[in-house]
Amino acid sequence: MSFEEYFPIFDKLTDSQRRLLTSSATMRTAPKGTLLHNGSADCVGLFVIRSGQLRAFILSNEGKEVTLYRLFERDMCLFSASCMLNSIQFDICIEAEKDTQLWVIPAEVYKKLMDSSAAVAGYTNQLMATRFSEVMWLIEQIMWKSVDKRLAAFLVEEIALEGSSTLNITHDRIAAHLGTAREVVTRMLRYFCSEGMVELTRGSVVVANERKLRQLADG
Repeated sequence: MSFEEYFPIFDKLTDSQRRLLTSSATMRTAPKGTLLHNGSADCVGLFVIRSGQLRAFILSNEGKEVTLYRLFERDMCLFSASCMLNSIQFDICIEAEKDTQLWVIPAEVYKKLMDSSAAVAGYTNQLMATRFSEVMWLIEQIMWKSVDKRLAAFLVEEIALEGSSTLNITHDRIAAHLGTAREVVTRMLRYFCSEGMVELTRGSVVVANERKLRQLADG
């Protein structure tokens, strides 16, 4: 499928804007684990995802990570071009969680489109509002929800994304998603194991009772 089918408001652009966009967008392949964007000083450009999965996260001075949101096929990543957004004053990192194909739109090209197209400007504002809502939801979860409920919700989400009850994921990786310590995750998983909700093997977590995990997450 072509780039035009993945850019959400392509039909609202003029012919010259379409030519500018299609001629400047370049395809890139990012293997799993690739760090595509490393904070505000790294203005790569906007990502339009053709296939795969990306993770947006923030990193503390102490090296602790917390996942803000994920991006999937047909999503557009705005904060990888945060240099064109004067109001953005925090660093977001973007990595490939799965092998990913994406188009990169240079920041200066997208900025030009924003300045000349009300449709692009409106879509950009809508996208920023959506991401802000996701971050606010995350803050509420961290502030008001206990770690066991957040971990249960994370595991339920993961099996839905992977289509399997066996998750090839380490305790360190889970801790990075949740913004907590590995020891906390290990302790909680052992508790889940004792309750029959999961089974633990080296490098993986097997969800044995999804219903019980959902009840805990929703509790």
